[in-house]
Amino acid sequence: MEVDGREFLNTPPMKTVRFGDYVANTLAKFKKGDKGDYELLKHQLTDPDIKDAQIINWLQEFRACVTQLNKDHEQLIYVVLRLPWLGRSQAVVDEYLSFLSNLVSAQTVYLRTCLKIVVSNFTPARVRIREGDVDISDSDDDDENLPRNFEHCHQALQIISRYVPSTSRFLMPILTDHFPFVQKSSRTLECYVHNLLRITVYIPTLRRDMLELLISKMLTLDVSASRVEIEDMEENAEQKSDEASQDECLFDMDEDTDSGLAPTPPDCTAMAHPVAERLDTLMGVLLAFIKDVCHQNAVLELERTKALYRDLLAVFDKLILPTHASCHVQYCVFYLCSFRLGLAEAFLDHLWKQLQSPSQPSVLRQAAAGYMGSFLARAKFLPVPTVRACLDLLVPWLHLYIDNQDASSRSFCDVTLHGPFYAACQAIFYTLVFRHRALVEGNMKKGLAYLQSLNLERIVMCQLNPLKVCLPAITNMFAAITRKYQLVFCYTIIERNNRSTLPVIRSSVGGNSVSANTNPLDSFFPFDPYLLKRSGKLIEPLYQVWEEPSDCMVDAPKKDIRKASVEEEDDFLQGEIPQMDTVMGMTPGSFEAHLRSPSSVGSPPLAFLQRPF
Repeated sequence: MEVDGREFLNTPPMKTVRFGDYVANTLAKFKKGDKGDYELLKHQLTDPDIKDAQIINWLQEFRACVTQLNKDHEQLIYVVLRLPWLGRSQAVVDEYLSFLSNLVSAQTVYLRTCLKIVVSNFTPARVRIREGDVDISDSDDDDENLPRNFEHCHQALQIISRYVPSTSRFLMPILTDHFPFVQKSSRTLECYVHNLLRITVYIPTLRRDMLELLISKMLTLDVSASRVEIEDMEENAEQKSDEASQDECLFDMDEDTDSGLAPTPPDCTAMAHPVAERLDTLMGVLLAFIKDVCHQNAVLELERTKALYRDLLAVFDKLILPTHASCHVQYCVFYLCSFRLGLAEAFLDHLWKQLQSPSQPSVLRQAAAGYMGSFLARAKFLPVPTVRACLDLLVPWLHLYIDNQDASSRSFCDVTLHGPFYAACQAIFYTLVFRHRALVEGNMKKGLAYLQSLNLERIVMCQLNPLKVCLPAITNMFAAITRKYQLVFCYTIIERNNRSTLPVIRSSVGGNSVSANTNPLDSFFPFDPYLLKRSGKLIEPLYQVWEEPSDCMVDAPKKDIRKASVEEEDDFLQGEIPQMDTVMGMTPGSFEAHLRSPSSVGSPPLAFLQRPF
């Protein structure tokens, strides 16, 4: 074919890149002000059809002149680091890692950039899905190379941390900034959290910070999905599933019979609430991490478990304890404490210190009491002697508090003045509601003598009037139980409180007064029933469900007892606790190591017996 001469002369010749010293020569020209080859080099590096051999050649050339790659070449370095090395041949991966190690060794100015590039690969790649006329960006969850790619990313981080000892100081802010938005898919969150926790294996100094970051994000999810919302959506989804199953049976019965195939059951493991579904995924990852850290070959490693307990307890003090109305995240501590009785005792002792410490804010002391009572009531792995040891701390502390108030002008019912006292009373009532049978079974005479020794009548009859402040469901059940054992007769006080027109005043979140509040303590029972399905399988064997003591209810005056049971097997407090606004605060860490050698099951924790009231 004949070519027009003028067109040929006016068309510039195609420029090709020749490997060898091309990068070095291009950098030299750039230094003199010639940017033509420099821009061509960046263009070649971003070729979407670049081959493995080309990537290897480029990386080898850049390695040869890495000392010349100063701050002036920031854009070029960014392009090089963005080369598609993941999912390529092992030769490409090895060459990329070698270039990375040389770069951070020679030019530490690029440390942050290298870390950001690696961390950006901790989630599945984004793919564009077109539905009609709408483009939807979503994660590529079906990428079979994800595990291998994640492994290579961790190799890169290990190499960087090996050559730059200060890596951990720069890595944590980057991990925080790259944490996926909580509304991202469960798969995206799962991958990122898994990789986040994986880093703690080879950079253990970051573990506490990692747990703090993760738990703060999980708490955001937890408090945005209330217990009522989750239960309602699960109930609606179950109802729709039943209706759909009935329709299938009506219209597809002949077809199923002819084919011999049973209808496919719906997925019963997914949560109907989208936020609860994400939280369930993250709780599963966190609980699996806790188990893996503490166990080696199915054997509990005590020192590793102690270290994790310290880290988790510090995060508990800083984030979990001040958070009101979280439903599930706190179960990470519950799960860890189930591994060994000493851990559970240490956790209870820690809560006891928080409760009795006058230097702590009242709201945190009340929260500690709520955790203590809920843990004693719900942790199936706690033996009776441990429960008794806690009661032997709480009850005398209440008596001492009453003694001090008898000579005071503040000896009247006021939540603002006596919040920790009322919270401790409710913790004791709640514990006895769940544990009274265990305390008296085996030896009824000795058990009753112990309950009588607590002198609960003095607490109930005191001028501070705890029955007026505690939740009605708890006081009614406590009254029925103490009546059965003839410990104290509460109904006279309950009737008087019900007739009383004097309002109970508390300060709300906004600072306004709220009168006639049925929940003046803002009662919060952190270990109420666990609702997440998949991660809940780990909690279920450890959890004490509510069993209504019908024998107690028979003896109680029916007009004074509101029926405690509901259709669900748990919880007799359902409907008693109104939804409150979430209040988050911070408190200084006050952890003190308190783990001992394993004591025989049933022996009282020594710290409880030795600590003064």
